[in-house]
Amino acid sequence: MDRGIPTEATLKKMRERNISYLVGTPKGSINKHEKQWLELPWKQVRDSVQVKLYEHQEELYVLARSDGRQAKEIAIRRKRLVRLLRKLRAMRRSLPGRDQLLLRIGAARKEAGRAFGFVTITLPATSETVTRATFHFRIDKVKLRQAEQRDGHYLLRSNLTAEDPAVLWTRYIQLTNIEAAFRSLKSDLGLRPIYHRLERRVEAHIFVAFLAYCLQVTLKGRLQLKAPGLSPRAVMEKLASVQMIDVWIPTRDNRWLVLPRYTQPSLEVQILLDTLRMELPAQPKPRIKNPAIADPPSLPVDAPLFR
Repeated sequence: MDRGIPTEATLKKMRERNISYLVGTPKGSINKHEKQWLELPWKQVRDSVQVKLYEHQEELYVLARSDGRQAKEIAIRRKRLVRLLRKLRAMRRSLPGRDQLLLRIGAARKEAGRAFGFVTITLPATSETVTRATFHFRIDKVKLRQAEQRDGHYLLRSNLTAEDPAVLWTRYIQLTNIEAAFRSLKSDLGLRPIYHRLERRVEAHIFVAFLAYCLQVTLKGRLQLKAPGLSPRAVMEKLASVQMIDVWIPTRDNRWLVLPRYTQPSLEVQILLDTLRMELPAQPKPRIKNPAIADPPSLPVDAPLFR
């Protein structure tokens, strides 16, 4: 279970029923046992992962430190901070009205997420106008430095006291892969929202999305061998330039000759297809529509072939 989800009451019930668990605990819990952590040595379990073990009340606490995760978390926070500071500087240049300023700050706070907490903002009072003197901000460098020191640290809690800490870390990291899969289904593959009314249609929708995810995982495996610098999302964005269109040509007997065609890939896309050893299918066969259809349907202009 992820951090913040398991409660003490839930873990107690699991222990009473002899259910094994491995959960992440909030980073604030590290301070609770800080004295014990400082005295314990680090143990290397992987190339870039170290752990400290601490048993407390028949539970095993594993403090894990990952250099790779630390660098990633620091980079993500700094990227959001830079974006937030740019928006705040733009507000200081334009100096909008106070109500408009509050709205823009609220939108920036929502986008920045937790990174917003590292910026101290001074706002004008209700009766004051927005000037450079009444509206200014600064980065809380002490708070930011403390957060970066805790980045990449994970406190795991388990009743599997005899388990190898390297195995516990590997199992917990599986949660990251699961979260990435859900993020891909919801964002890249558009699993949500679902507007079906019947249960079987909902199940069919999820099943098709799962098949699409299987294809995405297959593409990811092929990219690791052929083009490790590309992600499945980047490839899908490039392949989206190949469009599927229908060309409607009227005939002399008032029927329609329909030519389904996909656009020719650009040189960059063709190189990508050759690298992945993928071939476009043959162009679909033409169709004849009867005279009952007076006009061709209104088709979307940007209907991608790869979806």
